[in-house]
Amino acid sequence: MQFTAVQRILGILLMLFSVTMLPPVLVSWWYADGAAAPFLIGFSLTLTMGGIFWWPVRNRRRELRLRDGFMVVVMFWTVLGLTGSLPFMLSQYPHMSLTDSVFESVSGLTTTGATVIVGIDSLPRSILFYRQQLQWLGGMGIIVLAVAVLPMLGIGGMQLYRAETPGPMKDSKLTPRITETAKALWYIYLGLTIACGLAYWLSGMELFDAVGHAFSTVAIGGFSTHDASMGYYDSTLIEMVAVVFMLLSGINFALHFVAWRQRQPLIYFGDSEFKYYIGGMVVVSVAVVALLHWADTHYDWGESITKGIFQAVSIGTTAGFTTADYSQWPGVVSIMLLFASFVGGCAGSTGGGIKVIRFILLIKQGVREIYRLIHPSAQIPIRLGGKTISTRVVEAVWGFFSLYVATFTLMYLGLALTGLDLITSFSAVAACINNLGPGLGDVGLNYAGLNDAAKWILCFAMLLGRLEIFTLLVILSPAYWTK
Repeated sequence: MQFTAVQRILGILLMLFSVTMLPPVLVSWWYADGAAAPFLIGFSLTLTMGGIFWWPVRNRRRELRLRDGFMVVVMFWTVLGLTGSLPFMLSQYPHMSLTDSVFESVSGLTTTGATVIVGIDSLPRSILFYRQQLQWLGGMGIIVLAVAVLPMLGIGGMQLYRAETPGPMKDSKLTPRITETAKALWYIYLGLTIACGLAYWLSGMELFDAVGHAFSTVAIGGFSTHDASMGYYDSTLIEMVAVVFMLLSGINFALHFVAWRQRQPLIYFGDSEFKYYIGGMVVVSVAVVALLHWADTHYDWGESITKGIFQAVSIGTTAGFTTADYSQWPGVVSIMLLFASFVGGCAGSTGGGIKVIRFILLIKQGVREIYRLIHPSAQIPIRLGGKTISTRVVEAVWGFFSLYVATFTLMYLGLALTGLDLITSFSAVAACINNLGPGLGDVGLNYAGLNDAAKWILCFAMLLGRLEIFTLLVILSPAYWTK
């Protein structure tokens, strides 16, 4: 591995990331909350560390190889997650431990939305802004990583999507160059953020809250500026605005780009993953609304519809906003919603989970095996949108799924070993590896009550889920380090 090339990129990343600690300083000065010092110190430390890494190797420009790419991708999230914790550790309010600071930072950058902070409403505005900004930056990183970087390395969900999915993405690149692709997708991301912020503001949110929630909505993050999340506003209009933008953000951003460039909204409906994604959200929403109304939840039809649809879309896309404590709903509803997060959003979106397209292929492969039992000699190809999926792709999906189940099980057992009950352990791992946020049991509202060992396990789960299993496990495998 070319350590100097990786070191140079790490230094550049740290120096660029240090600049993101300056906007909260401006927010602190504007609102006079007296919390600018932690960000100024964090900026100085991060910039200095980046300079120390970059300066000795600044002139050593080499083309990255495959192994180097894996390392850069992993460091993008882990190192920035660690340095992003500095303002939390240095702040007097909230005064957070190393473990809690890293947990909050990693949760933000991976757009998980799990928080260890209690009393969010009383936090300084600069800290509130920084939490929301972390998620927005993480969401931008996800889009560029998934669509521009990971396909080049051959490891991302978008690699599977672009190589094997029929429709508008099948036969043409978005743009001729990777950098142009990244720029185009950032424009789409920025445009959605601005539109979402304006919609929130016009719907009755204060401007500060509108900007903050736009950051976390488009990133499908789930951090809020209030302890009660979206339930703080008690506004059906605001909730429906959130539903629309969560759904949009759960769609492949490359598909957004093609539809926008060709000015043809019907392109969406020619995409198989999009149709399954929307169909799944409709089915889950209808089921949740019906179960809420018929169960003993004391909701009338209006409340059942608004609360049911909001929670179904929020948890199904892995955004994690709430207008009610869904962990206190009837067990069948809570479990259904948690399981919906396993599917998550589309490949190339800011959503978490296994991704819709992988689930489609897993189901089709299962059906094919049933047919093979009946007709052992038959050649039964797997098709998606009229196109045949190669055996190599199906094997890759099954490999991903098996590693997902194996790592999930190990982390579930690890949390149980720390003394957590089984419901809390299962839902905490599910909520973190799927980048969802709110779970069941003791993590229904926040993660403040967990022990430090559990929090570090869940930090690993968040990174594992955001890097889509393979990327992180490659670094941890002995074969990666052998020549």
